[in-house]
Amino acid sequence: MGCCFGAPFQRKFSLWSTGEESSSSSSVQPVFLASWSSLYQYTSEPPEKCFQKEKMASGNSRELDPGSQPAQIGEGTLGTESVSLAVGEGFPNEIALSFSVKSRSGQGPNHQLQEAARKKLWALENDDKDVCALFKELSARLVCIQAQEDRFLLSFKTIEEIWKFSTYLALGYVACCLEHLLFTPAYWLNCALVEDTEITVTIDEDHMATMYLGLLLQEGSFFARAALNVLTEEGEEALKLYKNELVHVKDIGHEAKWEGTSLSTDQRGLVPVTAIEPLPHPFYQWFLKNYPMSCGISNQINGSGSSQIGQGRCSTTEDYRGRGWDELSFCRGDLIEVQGLLIPGLQWFIGKSTTSGRTGFVQTRCVHPETNEQIRKSPVFFSEQEVASFIQIPCNGSETHYRSLLSQVAQTDMASVYRLDGFEHVAVFSQRPSDAAVPDLKDGWTSEGWGRQVANGLPTPSDSEMSTPEGDSSSSPMESLLLPEPDDLDDPKFFIDLNAGHMEDSDVFDPILTFLNQDGYVAHFQGLYDISFSFLNSTFYGFSNEEELVLYLEASRNWAKKGHLAWAHIRICFLLGRLCVKRAKFSQARVYFEEAMSTMDKGFEDLPLLTSLYTNLAAIYLKQKMKQKFLSVIGKVVALMAGLPGHCFSSENELEVIMYILREAIATTNTALEARASFLVVRFFLQLGKYDEVLPFAERLQLLCASLSGRGSRALSLGTMPILSYLYDKKCLPHIALASARLYSPSGVTVALTPIWRAGFILTNASKLLKVRDRSCSVPAVACYYLNCALAFSHGERAVSTERAVCAVLAKMYLKHGVVQAAVHYSHRAVALGKMMGEEEAFESSLSLGWMYALNGQPEKASEIMFCLLCSLRQTDSVTQDGVVHNLLAIALKEEGQVQKSAENYLWALNKARETGNRRNQAIALANFGCLALSCRANRLAERYFLQAVRLYFEFEAGDDAQMELVQVLLWLARSLAERHKSEESKLFYELALAVALVSRNVMSQLHAVESLCHFHSKVHPNTGACIVYHEHQVSLAQQLQDREMEGQLLRVLGQLYQSLHTTRSLQRALDCTKQSLRLFIDLGETVRTAQTWLQAGRLYYQMQEEELVEMYLQAAIQTALKPGELHLAMNLYEEAGDVFFNGTRNRQRAVDYYRGGAVPLARKLKATQTELRVFHKLTELQIELQNYEKALEFATLAARLSVDVGDQLQERVAFHRLATVYYFLHMYEMAEDCYLKTLSLCSPSLQGAQEAMYYSKVYCRLGDLTLHKLKDEQDAASYFLLALAAATELGDLAWQGRIQGKLAQIYNAAQWNKGPRGWTTYRARWLSEGRHAV
Repeated sequence: MGCCFGAPFQRKFSLWSTGEESSSSSSVQPVFLASWSSLYQYTSEPPEKCFQKEKMASGNSRELDPGSQPAQIGEGTLGTESVSLAVGEGFPNEIALSFSVKSRSGQGPNHQLQEAARKKLWALENDDKDVCALFKELSARLVCIQAQEDRFLLSFKTIEEIWKFSTYLALGYVACCLEHLLFTPAYWLNCALVEDTEITVTIDEDHMATMYLGLLLQEGSFFARAALNVLTEEGEEALKLYKNELVHVKDIGHEAKWEGTSLSTDQRGLVPVTAIEPLPHPFYQWFLKNYPMSCGISNQINGSGSSQIGQGRCSTTEDYRGRGWDELSFCRGDLIEVQGLLIPGLQWFIGKSTTSGRTGFVQTRCVHPETNEQIRKSPVFFSEQEVASFIQIPCNGSETHYRSLLSQVAQTDMASVYRLDGFEHVAVFSQRPSDAAVPDLKDGWTSEGWGRQVANGLPTPSDSEMSTPEGDSSSSPMESLLLPEPDDLDDPKFFIDLNAGHMEDSDVFDPILTFLNQDGYVAHFQGLYDISFSFLNSTFYGFSNEEELVLYLEASRNWAKKGHLAWAHIRICFLLGRLCVKRAKFSQARVYFEEAMSTMDKGFEDLPLLTSLYTNLAAIYLKQKMKQKFLSVIGKVVALMAGLPGHCFSSENELEVIMYILREAIATTNTALEARASFLVVRFFLQLGKYDEVLPFAERLQLLCASLSGRGSRALSLGTMPILSYLYDKKCLPHIALASARLYSPSGVTVALTPIWRAGFILTNASKLLKVRDRSCSVPAVACYYLNCALAFSHGERAVSTERAVCAVLAKMYLKHGVVQAAVHYSHRAVALGKMMGEEEAFESSLSLGWMYALNGQPEKASEIMFCLLCSLRQTDSVTQDGVVHNLLAIALKEEGQVQKSAENYLWALNKARETGNRRNQAIALANFGCLALSCRANRLAERYFLQAVRLYFEFEAGDDAQMELVQVLLWLARSLAERHKSEESKLFYELALAVALVSRNVMSQLHAVESLCHFHSKVHPNTGACIVYHEHQVSLAQQLQDREMEGQLLRVLGQLYQSLHTTRSLQRALDCTKQSLRLFIDLGETVRTAQTWLQAGRLYYQMQEEELVEMYLQAAIQTALKPGELHLAMNLYEEAGDVFFNGTRNRQRAVDYYRGGAVPLARKLKATQTELRVFHKLTELQIELQNYEKALEFATLAARLSVDVGDQLQERVAFHRLATVYYFLHMYEMAEDCYLKTLSLCSPSLQGAQEAMYYSKVYCRLGDLTLHKLKDEQDAASYFLLALAAATELGDLAWQGRIQGKLAQIYNAAQWNKGPRGWTTYRARWLSEGRHAV
């Protein structure tokens, strides 16, 4: 199957609004993409070439010469130049998404963060589950990660995927999601950095558009717009089209023509593929496919080149006589005041004559805005009332809900539960971020600085009267808008009396007729017009079913006719029509509505009724396919629904009318009307609670608003982002929900949602994203910036309770991430705010502050606070609070070194806990006693307290926090037993601690227990097998924590443990662990560890006798160090690589290349003399063992010279000893003798123990053998042996003395000497070695 596309013109269209996106802005700039006919150029090139030619995002539209486009073309005159394409062939299926990190203040790239993001991408390349999940949520398919180029390669399989992704891209979600993915908590804790940083996402929009067109071709059925006029002859099968007319086309297998159906005329025929261009927005394709219409497209709505909506006054350009009561008559030059909005392109608008004072429909063509009294061209698409009514988020997503949530998260058990010494449940205490991570703390970091801030900036006590907790929790403006007014509670009610006698009595119907016959609109009529049919319950009562109400209203209608009560007649007909619609009796409903319309002659006095009548009639005409009648009213219906703000829906059938209006706006490219229609659709679905159906329209509305505001418009922000956030949350799209909430900027509209809502929503969804079970125990770092915004807002609003809650949440968050000083700062602020609220709040905040001081190593300040709290508790009978304060005071006093006072306060705390029967507090107090005893080295006493605490913990059902405390106490107990060398008992309690942590499924507790067990089995009670088991579990915990640095280090240690077993299987397992750690270190960019791990892998391959891989891994280690210029590291790696062969049994000569070719040159360059000398020693020894004595002499000589320069006598002695050995093997015996004597001369003047005596004895013995057998000098040999005997005598080794004496006896017997000296002393041996004189 093939298709033919090509035309002698170029026409550009936009797939989405922008190809470049920033994380901080949702403004959208229109970008024009590849044309339908330009696919010839694209598909004529190889896909590889096309992919490489990426054109980054640009805001420049590519205009063409209008003269190049023919006005019309007949069927026979279509251009013949075209390109044949098989469906799906020649189109790209992958696209690159690039990102860059920029600094707003620097107006350029942030290289440091860019590098950090790149490292994170390297880590994600090998484990891309999180990235795949993210892009799946963004409706894209991840092909691969290209970290070095800072980009992702994506693909799309359906039009819906490319539609959703392009929408998320234009709305700014993709950049926000990447920010969540790539940055660490340290980044989010730095509020200034978060505010200054933006991620820009770039994609090739031409490439994207081509993919979109290719997917349209694959489907073979889509909506398009006529690019030019198509004329046909009578009897032909071709479809006649006008330029810009919408048509639905379908592939029928013909190469040059497709089957088309006009949306204007519903006619069907063949369409040349060169005469059409697909609709550019995937949303249009989806909408027209899912919401088909049967009445075609009217001619009462036109396109408009302006997106400005008119307000104010305008003057008429001609005389006009109204054709009905609802049309306004006027003379040329009259001034007309626009009622509502004048939307460009509409046939009608509602106007009021300043001359006659009458209101009616005015034809747009009869007025001119650019006359003396200009119409005010306003960019405002939505009134403040509409914006207010639009933000109707359900209660579980409202601002009040999130205020209470923040208060809930801020709550702690400080006032009721004791604290374990130095232990905090929520604290992770990872690597502490820099001080810059904490906002606004340069002047107010200390308590004194904060005190000044309190005096200058915080609300005074008089302010607290205006900001009581009750006042802070008052209903939001949105709630007051939705609550009924007092008048609404007093709606009149009418009893339905169907008694036959009463039905003929007009007096019975007087109340209802009088009520309904009021001129104009009154508030009580709202229940008659709303979509919920509330009048069935609020206005009428006493009927058992709706049939009885219909009979009653029919009788009322007859009496209204007889009494000529026009308004009552109209409203009763309207109610009867609504009840018929409710029961799907549309024909009868149409009769009632038409009767009401025919009776009406001054309907503009009740605009809600007039609008409801018109829209209900139009909906019925559309449903019953009464095309002529529908087209006769649709123009005025659009003016009423779209032109009058605050339209009140009265029927679910109105949706079809709104969808028709939206289709007309799309067909005529009327952006202003499309925005208003989309707004009505979103409002309608939200009002009915149809959240699944509203999302595409809400996204489109946000795109339109962003696009129009991006053109420099000052349009009132509609605030769609909160609703989108709520909808994404309901659809379980946490990444997108979080991004949408982050992009929401609270506006100046009084009813807009505030930063409190944003902070609460982000806090909730970030917790979902991180799979945090209990939000009260963990505050994600991503919420830090938004919590600070909420804090500033609540401070400005003097909402003291909310401000205190946010301070408490921030303190908890900073404590969790180990930034205790920042936690102290916010706790200080919470104390000042708590004092404004009441004693209870002040007490709890002060307790938290004291505990923060204790954790921050400031026990003096903690003690001061606790003493003040004790004074305040003297007049109360709160036993628990008294115990809590004594416990914290004892912890502070212990840190100050006041052991006696600390013990007294612990005892007070223990007694208070026993008095209340709180076993958990008793256990904590006993455990703290144990810690105090340990600090005094009283291990036995400490163990008694720990055991009592453990028994208490096991006696009650403990929660997560208590389980963590129990694990910590068991670890303390095990450590104490290990110090007293009770290994088996210590091991038992270590394992019990791990078991408790496993049962509670607490990762941090498991990690602490496993770390202790690994230390125990490696240092205290060595057991390699057990150490391996616990290291394996520790690796799995690091993976759960997503701490890749810890995981890499643990894998490296685990590999070394396996290597120590020296079995084939263990070596293979060691290699696997080493390779895994290598991958992690490469991802983390850890040069030193990466190089060392390459080297370790090379060692393992050497042990496994994989000779071909050893060299490769050793060279990789060295190159890893040389590439960034780490010369010291490279020098050490050269030496260690040589050691692999030097210490081995195979290919030992290969060590020379690494020593001589790498380590020595680098050592000389870096002037690392000790390293150079050590390498020469190794080279000398290696050549001796390889019997390369000439080479050994060279290295030994260099070592000796270098040792003299160094001035280290020990190194010099070693060098000369080796040099003597080499001379000996080379048969240069005199030189050998001289070097041995030089070696002895470098020793201390007197023997330094048995080891040195043995060295003396062996060297002199070696000299004796050398002179006796090689130099044939018996006299010197005897002298050397005598000196050796003297040193041996100092040693006291009789066997060795006997061997030396035997050698002396052989010499004396051979020479028949009888006067050999005896009884040589140690100092004589030293003297002889120095002077070489005969004694």
